[in-house]
Amino acid sequence: MPIRTNRGRTAVYRRLWGWPLRSPRHLIGTLVILAVALTAVGILLPKAIGKPGQTAAGPGSSATSTSRPGVAAPVTVTSTLPPRLTTQPPPSSAPPDQSGVRVAKEWVTAWANHPDGTTTEQWLNGLRPYTTEEYLAGEMTTVDPANITATKVTGEPQVVSSLTGSMEVDVPTDGPRVRVTVAKLNFGWRVTKFTQAG
Repeated sequence: MPIRTNRGRTAVYRRLWGWPLRSPRHLIGTLVILAVALTAVGILLPKAIGKPGQTAAGPGSSATSTSRPGVAAPVTVTSTLPPRLTTQPPPSSAPPDQSGVRVAKEWVTAWANHPDGTTTEQWLNGLRPYTTEEYLAGEMTTVDPANITATKVTGEPQVVSSLTGSMEVDVPTDGPRVRVTVAKLNFGWRVTKFTQAG
């Protein structure tokens, strides 16, 4: 017998909407059914709306269509991977900056200046105007000036390599030849590394 009154319809609707809240089992069952229905709509809707011959590839993706005999719709292969960089461009070389060469020479002059009785702190203070704070506070604090055999610079510095923001300069001394790496910072050229060559 059909429901003929509004009050009867309201009662039926209330029972339908209230059914998931009757017990935890009803609520979980309702959520599972709802999730399955939404997933099915999400999968089937694009297929139903899509037209043959059109691809859903977005910007930045490449798509290729291949048709085979006996197949009604073309097969579409879509790739959204970014291009792969295999190598980085080498840093650009630049003509040597004489300010950087001068800083390298002055640094080696201060490095070789350690008369008897010079403390490590005094020696580091002589290097401070030409050295980055990181290098001075890091590696340079471990150097004992008494172990340095050089006492003076004996020739003009030679630029080994020169890039846009850094240079390697060889400075001869009466001890070993010293290779100094200088970098151009906001406040000028500063030494970031040195090595001794025999």
